[in-house]
Amino acid sequence: MNNEALPTFLAEARELSEEIETALLACDRGAADADTINALFRAMHTIKGSAGLFGLDAIVEFAHVVETVLDRVRNGKQEMTADLVHTLIGCRDHIGVLLDEITNPHPADAHATERAGEQLLERLQEIAGVVERRKTTTTQRVVTKHHAEESDGPYVGSNCWHLSLRFKPDVLRNGMDPLASLSFLRTFGDIVAIELLDDALPPLNEFDPEACYVGFELRFQTEADRERIEGAFEFVREDCIMTLLPPRSRVADYVRLVKELPESGARIGEILVRCGSLTQFELDQALRQQTADASSSGGELRPLGEILIEQRTVSPAVVEAAIEKQRQTELKAAGREQRSVRVDADKLETLINLVGELVIAGAATNLLAQRANLGELHESSQRLARLVEEVRDQTLQLRMMQIGGTFARFARVVRDVSRELGKDIRLETSGAETELDKTLIEKITDPLTHLVRNAMDHGIESSDTRLARGKPAHGVVRLNAYHDSGSVVIEVSDDGGGLRREKILNKALERGLVASGQQLTDKQVFALIFEPGFSTADAVTNLSGRGVGMDVVKRNVMALRGTVDIESKEGTGTTVRIRLPLTLAIIEGFLVRVGSSSFVIPLEMVEECVESNFAGAMLESGHRYIDLRGEVLPFVRLREHFGVSGKAGRRESIVVVRCGNLRAGFVVDDLLGEHQTVIKPLARVFQHVRGLGGSTILADGGIALIIDAPALIAQCQAPPDQAAA
Repeated sequence: MNNEALPTFLAEARELSEEIETALLACDRGAADADTINALFRAMHTIKGSAGLFGLDAIVEFAHVVETVLDRVRNGKQEMTADLVHTLIGCRDHIGVLLDEITNPHPADAHATERAGEQLLERLQEIAGVVERRKTTTTQRVVTKHHAEESDGPYVGSNCWHLSLRFKPDVLRNGMDPLASLSFLRTFGDIVAIELLDDALPPLNEFDPEACYVGFELRFQTEADRERIEGAFEFVREDCIMTLLPPRSRVADYVRLVKELPESGARIGEILVRCGSLTQFELDQALRQQTADASSSGGELRPLGEILIEQRTVSPAVVEAAIEKQRQTELKAAGREQRSVRVDADKLETLINLVGELVIAGAATNLLAQRANLGELHESSQRLARLVEEVRDQTLQLRMMQIGGTFARFARVVRDVSRELGKDIRLETSGAETELDKTLIEKITDPLTHLVRNAMDHGIESSDTRLARGKPAHGVVRLNAYHDSGSVVIEVSDDGGGLRREKILNKALERGLVASGQQLTDKQVFALIFEPGFSTADAVTNLSGRGVGMDVVKRNVMALRGTVDIESKEGTGTTVRIRLPLTLAIIEGFLVRVGSSSFVIPLEMVEECVESNFAGAMLESGHRYIDLRGEVLPFVRLREHFGVSGKAGRRESIVVVRCGNLRAGFVVDDLLGEHQTVIKPLARVFQHVRGLGGSTILADGGIALIIDAPALIAQCQAPPDQAAA
């Protein structure tokens, strides 16, 4: 399918699909109020209408049935039961599959997809009674017959108008001649094709010679507007049902005219009449239909745009343009105009890279200005540096997203897995407003999924076991996010049985991961579950037990320059804590030198710098410490750790770094100050070196290595019992 607007449709349809899932999960939790049901109906109706614009009949027909069921629910004719919610969630997933097939026109098993859709529709019919199945209308047959590009949209593919006329039985008795109106059309255009509709003709013994039983489908080519065409049927307008579909070119014109209209606070109907896509007669008809629907549904007014699209009077694209016009007018009147635009992810990535190069070039310019020792040049370079810094910060903000959208997806995961396990488990989230780099959010979703599923399978007990232990019958999985020390912390916790220390330790001894008699802290024991292939599960299930998952979690988190650790108390629950950098692109760094090598430490982790004094240094089990104002501070010499050649300088400094609740010191030769750091990936030869998180280019063209501070802090930390000795 070749259409420039198709990618936009797919993006919006997937967003609507996510909204449908969120609303259905709310219904599953017992929150099936009127607003939620109406939101469900509107989202499904919009998907159906938009799909019709592109001739996506499979989506249109399937969504039509689902929409009919939702309409019965909102009108009180059908109860939103748990079984219906479960089936509707399956329908939502099926629409997602159909959307995926648009970009993959040759799926692996199209027949299986079709069968799955039929089974879902059959299930809907069982639950909600007889549900109307969308049939191909006479209008669709005529449009297809004449090779129109669209078969179900509210416009035709050629440059002709399409008229569908159905005359009422009394039109002849009222003295009107339908053929006269058709003849009048020829005075300002050409009837390209016409087909007689005779399906309402009765048997001969019931035939009334004074009644009219026929209608017409015709294509009409003209330069006249909608009102002029409707005027040809002025005398028979009350005695016929007419649908007037504009050509494709007119739809684009209508959208343009809507956008060009002055912002006068007009209602949607008035906007559509003023742009010519709707006549006053058609508007009055729709308003009467709106009033009639409100009377039958207890006073609730349906949106006028829904009625116009349903009656095939106005294109959804034109209705959406009118709604947007009205919304912009209201926002401007309130002084809150929304300014947003969709940006392609690749273009944004290119912009980030260019800003990174700009930062490097700006630093080089500043260095040259300092060397030139010219006051005006130095002042100009400083002003340029400030502007570059602002551009950098604003550009990085473009990639920052709230993590709440990712958290919301796990409501579906928890629901499906709890049903599979036969457990009553609920999801609680907090910190949804915490912002994180979009790239990190995308890459952390899979590790979080592993952790959530693992907590549900291994952590939370069955309802009977929980009741026997004095706990509520339902278990809880919690997702929490917050900022801490320039990093983002994501916690996955549960109130289950917790980790069994002895069982993990015995399994580690059996596999030779620890030596017999070796003393380990709880934290060290719990960290063993991240070893490849490690599992204490008694049985293999579809979810876990193969020893695959936790090691993948740790590997993926470390690839993002993050850390992961566990806290657990047997019988109470477990918390897995993931710490990630705010962004993977550009950071504020603290530049240091060791010998002839330069290193960058993330600035947000630096607490202070002190002069090195090793008179009080202690060596305990391979770990080094100093007494920093009465506190024990472990430290690591970067020279020794990275094998930097040469002797240490006469004066050394310790950079005190904090990561969460852990502190450590990095011993360096020189402190060079703050440095805007554009993160570049390491070559493969350096990727195995522990303690490095990337590289950057300095102002003089040299290379500096970026310290993976969390990894080094973890490495130089000693067990608490040994630290106290």
